[in-house]
Amino acid sequence: MKDFKTIFFFLRLPIAISLAGHGLVRLPKLQTFTEGMVKSMEKSAIPEALITPFGYVLPFLEAIIGISLLIGFKPKLTIYSAIALMSILILGSSSIENWSAIEAQLLHCLYLFALLWFYLKYSSEENQPLI
Repeated sequence: MKDFKTIFFFLRLPIAISLAGHGLVRLPKLQTFTEGMVKSMEKSAIPEALITPFGYVLPFLEAIIGISLLIGFKPKLTIYSAIALMSILILGSSSIENWSAIEAQLLHCLYLFALLWFYLKYSSEENQPLI
């Protein structure tokens, strides 16, 4: 595909900004974000001993994955990482029956899947290095 790099950049741009934005806005208020997450997960079967460290790590993961998508760093691995992260978030949202959050997380997964499909169909990692 002649314009693969340009098309793939603009396809990954919205999800990259979404993920990076989620992470970057939480970093300055990391403790407050984590405490809020722990409070929102009180009724969950997931122990607080897992939620607290995850709350501190999540914004970094979101920011790193988002920025990696934005710059095109190892796209296949980054997309797989994003889908895995969304799956963990869906598990947490399911445990507290937060169905509206799950809808948004599933939309992110669907977008990521389409992005992965496009990447695998129209590129060859050997022939189309992005970085």
